[in-house]
Amino acid sequence: MSKYFTNASPNNSNSSQVGASSAHAPRLTENKEQFFKHQQQNSETKRKQQNKREALLLIFIMRLNLKVVLIALIVAVVITLGAYMRSPDYSHDLVRHLDRRLFRTGSSESQPTGAHPLYAAPLQDIECNINREYSIHCKRDEEANEVYVPFSFLRNYFDVSGAVTTSGTEDNKVPTFNWMHSNSKVNYPKGKYDPHGVFTYFENYNVEVRDRVKCISAVEGVPVSTQWEKRGYFYPTQIAQFALAHYSKNLTEPEPRVHILEDADGNQMEWTTPKNSNMTRIWHHKFNTNVVQYETAIGYESAISINVNQTIDLVLCVDLLLVTNSSSLMVTVQNRDTRHIYNLHYIPADLLLSVQDSNIYYGLGSAALNRWRHITRDLHIDLQKGIVMGDKHSPLKMRRSDLEVLAIAFLGIGFYDNVTLSTSDHLAHFYDAAEWFVNNQDAKTGGWLNPVRRNLNGFAELRPGWISAMGQGHAISVLARAYWHSGGDARYLKAAVLGLKPYHVFSHKEGGVLAQFMDKYYWYEEYPTTPPSLVLNGFIYSLLGLYDLNSTAPSSIARDAGKLFTQGMYSLKKMLPLYDTGSGSIYDLRHLSLSGVSVAPNLARWDYHATHVNQLLLLATIDRDPLIAQTAERWKGYMFGKRAKHN
Repeated sequence: MSKYFTNASPNNSNSSQVGASSAHAPRLTENKEQFFKHQQQNSETKRKQQNKREALLLIFIMRLNLKVVLIALIVAVVITLGAYMRSPDYSHDLVRHLDRRLFRTGSSESQPTGAHPLYAAPLQDIECNINREYSIHCKRDEEANEVYVPFSFLRNYFDVSGAVTTSGTEDNKVPTFNWMHSNSKVNYPKGKYDPHGVFTYFENYNVEVRDRVKCISAVEGVPVSTQWEKRGYFYPTQIAQFALAHYSKNLTEPEPRVHILEDADGNQMEWTTPKNSNMTRIWHHKFNTNVVQYETAIGYESAISINVNQTIDLVLCVDLLLVTNSSSLMVTVQNRDTRHIYNLHYIPADLLLSVQDSNIYYGLGSAALNRWRHITRDLHIDLQKGIVMGDKHSPLKMRRSDLEVLAIAFLGIGFYDNVTLSTSDHLAHFYDAAEWFVNNQDAKTGGWLNPVRRNLNGFAELRPGWISAMGQGHAISVLARAYWHSGGDARYLKAAVLGLKPYHVFSHKEGGVLAQFMDKYYWYEEYPTTPPSLVLNGFIYSLLGLYDLNSTAPSSIARDAGKLFTQGMYSLKKMLPLYDTGSGSIYDLRHLSLSGVSVAPNLARWDYHATHVNQLLLLATIDRDPLIAQTAERWKGYMFGKRAKHN
């Protein structure tokens, strides 16, 4: 800067020097501005740095204070918790948090005002003295003045049932306890009872899957019962229910899917024919159609077979004639879940059912030789019954959808035709049972005899050969439908009419099913005991058989059935109040008929009570007497906890 002020003396008046000083003035001003601007920037930078240091210092101080506060709070909580844990209330609150089931968490009405359910008073252990006979462990809510009794006790004490179910979304499931007096279902008739239609509500029955059904006979095509005899026997009532269930399913289920494998005409399969075996399709003059004739060497490896790999369609139908004792039909089935393979053999032997490892044998009877038979087999049922027989201690229950039919084979010498697999063949099962009733009726008595002993408490033993009115009624219902459905096959009508004979014969004298109550009211006995037991549900089923025949047979033949039905309905209306307990119904009237003996009423279980209700609802569509409908509605109310009024 000195070179700019060297000649700037106040004594120097030279004009040229003055002019030169004026020329340097703008540069001087510019340099000053840059200098001050630089100084200003430095000051601003120092100020920002100072502010930043102050902010960091403030944050540090705040964090330090927060830590101090948090530490102080923690110390306070620890001190408070330690003091609380030493208090007597600690154990109650701890249990409350660990097990809320022991505390009231219901509506606000059961809790103190303003109290949250979580902080309700704990339930106390208390012994409940039951009628001064015994005690059980209960819980008491002292604040709400409530005592909680275990449902496991209530279930048995009051004959009720219950289960916990959940509803809501996956993330918010809400448990609900469902209390039920009866699990049984009430079936409301869809219209007036049709004697040619569905039998009551039997479309819901699956008789063959019952544990007390040993198997379906390959000879007769009907169930073999073990209800009162483990070896197995033909029980007319069960056979009729089997028939009526399939008849009803045929009316209510969709048309079955039928897969025709071989009919020797339009549907022919490529059968595997090993060396030394042969098959040919020949004309059968009697049937006016082609059939398959086959002959194989001895041994399963020589069998004529086809691979079918069929699922769902598990009902096999085939027309079969076997010529030699070594001839048979074999079906190979696999459990798709376990991959286990079974062989079902149908052989011409007097054998009911036999099991050897994975081979299950059903006997077609020695009479099956040289005789055409139409065979209908539910492979799922045949396999399941065989597995149960093979392992009674831990039988494997298989779902129908688990099974696959792998192959069908024929061995020995014989003929076959019309091989099909289908989802169902209800009418075939129905007519198998109808034929059984035609072929197994006692010509002298007109009854279908029960070949086993039967003991009812307090009554004399029923010896083999007794007749049941329920069995008679069911059989007549089957035969009346077979007569109608077949277009008038007289064999079915003849057997049904002959089946009326036991209704006219007293049970305690001549082996019939007729009884009399108070020497006035006629009753048809399910069990022909001495004295009469007067079972209600069996009597009503016997009435339905009479109604079916009266509505189906020609008027000249139906007259007797109509009279018996009217006589029975009169007795039912007069005696029905005797079966009403005010909270349920009674199975029979042994407490009235067993004279000289103090016997308690034989109360109907809920499933039998539901049967009574369903039967009365159905009868109400036939007979418009309000007594029947009113009784049905009152008894239905008992299933939902309603009771008759007290005095």
